[in-house]
Amino acid sequence: MRHENEDDVICLQTLSFGSGFCLCARLCFLPGTDIVLLSCAADDAKIHLFAESISNAIQGPLKEYAKQFVRVDSLVGHEDWIRAMDFTLDDSGHLLLASSSQDSLIRLWRIAPCGEKTATSTRKRIGELDLEEDIQPDEKFFSVIVQDDTAAYFAVSLDSVLAGHEGWVYGIDWHPPIYSEDKKRCTQPMKLLSSSLDKSIIIWEPDASSGVWLESVRVGEIGGNTLGFYGSKFSPDGQSIIGHGYQGSFHLWTYSDELGTWEPGVTVGGHFGEVVDIQWEPGGRFLFSVSTDQTTRIHAPWIRDDHQEETWHELARPQVHGYDISCLAVLSRYRFASGAEEKVIRAFRAPNNFVKNFRQICKVESDKDIENSDAFAVPQGASVPTLGLSNKAVYEGQEVPPEERHVKDEYPEFYFTPLNLKEPPTEENLLQNTLWPEVQKLYGHGYELFALAARHDGTLLASACKATTAEHAAIIIWDTSTWKQMQRLVSHQLTVTQMEFSPDDRFLLSVSRDRRWSLFQLEDSELDRKIYRLIANTEKKTGVHARIIWCCSWTYDSKYFITGSRDGKVAVWGHEGATSETASPLHQYTLSSKPLELPDQSVTAVAVAPVKIAADVYLVAVGLESGCINMYKWSPVSTGTVDNWQRCLELDNSVAHHLAVKKLSFRPLVDTGSDCDKNTLKNLQISSCGADHAVKIFNIYVNKL
Repeated sequence: MRHENEDDVICLQTLSFGSGFCLCARLCFLPGTDIVLLSCAADDAKIHLFAESISNAIQGPLKEYAKQFVRVDSLVGHEDWIRAMDFTLDDSGHLLLASSSQDSLIRLWRIAPCGEKTATSTRKRIGELDLEEDIQPDEKFFSVIVQDDTAAYFAVSLDSVLAGHEGWVYGIDWHPPIYSEDKKRCTQPMKLLSSSLDKSIIIWEPDASSGVWLESVRVGEIGGNTLGFYGSKFSPDGQSIIGHGYQGSFHLWTYSDELGTWEPGVTVGGHFGEVVDIQWEPGGRFLFSVSTDQTTRIHAPWIRDDHQEETWHELARPQVHGYDISCLAVLSRYRFASGAEEKVIRAFRAPNNFVKNFRQICKVESDKDIENSDAFAVPQGASVPTLGLSNKAVYEGQEVPPEERHVKDEYPEFYFTPLNLKEPPTEENLLQNTLWPEVQKLYGHGYELFALAARHDGTLLASACKATTAEHAAIIIWDTSTWKQMQRLVSHQLTVTQMEFSPDDRFLLSVSRDRRWSLFQLEDSELDRKIYRLIANTEKKTGVHARIIWCCSWTYDSKYFITGSRDGKVAVWGHEGATSETASPLHQYTLSSKPLELPDQSVTAVAVAPVKIAADVYLVAVGLESGCINMYKWSPVSTGTVDNWQRCLELDNSVAHHLAVKKLSFRPLVDTGSDCDKNTLKNLQISSCGADHAVKIFNIYVNKL
């Protein structure tokens, strides 16, 4: 309780359960009084009821808070831990307590006011009977002291037991009260919502004639690898219900008056683990993200004719893996590669069903990037076999005729159903019907993958793994047309933390835990073979960073590159333009300005806008380990009054992230369908991901910076 005129919160009482613990608790007022009733579900499978009572033990300035909770009753009936409870007041003025348990049952308890004579006479009759140990009275009674030291009596009884779930019942919720225009007051609909690990949500109602509580609606999911529902709620009007699962997913159903059924609806979603990498597809239509929750997800705007504002939703889940995914490289709109806590790089290609639904949901009429000229040669979808990690392709018509079906065909290896979507898919479809088939596995690294990068034309893929020696810190270059290894670029001594090709694809930049950056250039004599060689790198004497270099990024014109480190420094490097040969490992690459220094901060992500926001002015986004994101205007030209670095925007933890920023990426200007172009620049969009499980997209209004 907060004391008046004070900021301190005062602990008035501690309820002890001995060696046990309380799993859930609920508060309400006893009917017709201002006495608070507290119900606690403990690990002894009992519901313990506590009511406020005047205590003379409290003296001094806290005398005004002299009420203490006293145990008045314990409700016995459940056979396992009680996971949820909820109170409501029915139209007769009785208090109803619903409790759900791991015994798969729901119990309804009725707490009703009664007179002193009723309670006393009932206790007397019970006392006169010779009851067996296993015989319990139908009702229990307790009393509380109200105003003027008068006692109020209440009877507690078991009203009903609801059996319909086959798994632990984790959530319970009463229908909210509805205001009645006829009665000019709120009425309480007798509807109860329950959610269980058996993947079902049930609405219970009492039968109109018998009063027996029966199941009226059952919704949920079929199949998939989910663990059921951990809770559910009614909407304020009771026309929608939403459930949430173990993996952070939401499931929405809304009642349709036309159809008379509960129809699944579109909801929001996201990762339930640390999001470690994000990248836009080249046209900027959708965003890829990978996470330690072992999934790769695609986020895209849902464009509707009757809505001016775009809403972002999860469009597909191309990869549901068995290892934590650590890096991502987008090869083209419909191809990408990912690396996980394994030694294998996996490449994926979009199936026909995704391309079709993407066009319908995002209103893409013409698609110049479509790569499948022969639609029949491209899979319809993909599925993961039992105990498998690879997404197997499923082709159209891949079904065995009944007359040719063998006993093994009764248990198919694929569980994919083609979808025709006009709106973003539900969680059930995301899990099973939006996978992308795996087209290639690449072996070559000795330890777990840590970083990936791809040329902008998608012809080459660079990969790096965790390393403690120069041998394992080598960068491998792969040809994506043949999936053969082209080169091994050796420069670093420890793990390469990030790589990035320059926008013109002439350079490959890498940064490492060894506090060095390395720059590789495309050989002019090897343009056809696309061979890169090391041309510059920093050393202990020439380096700027004293700690791990976490991130790097190129300016859109390939003139400068930026590095960010744990030491809080952000450095911009460029070619000095000299023609004479030099023995320095920097090879004519020097600092283009004084580094940006952020004391007591760790720089974990950096990105540069895809266009200048003014003459010789670049917009640089810097992500910090604290979760904040800062925007800076950087110019290679400085004057006596204007510094190279000017902070123009700061996104604090309330807007950005509350844990470390893992990656920043500006949305490409090409083919976004927005008012963002190079000549009349009005706004930009930047995406970020963090260790707080969030993926965020921000609008940046350039004219207000």
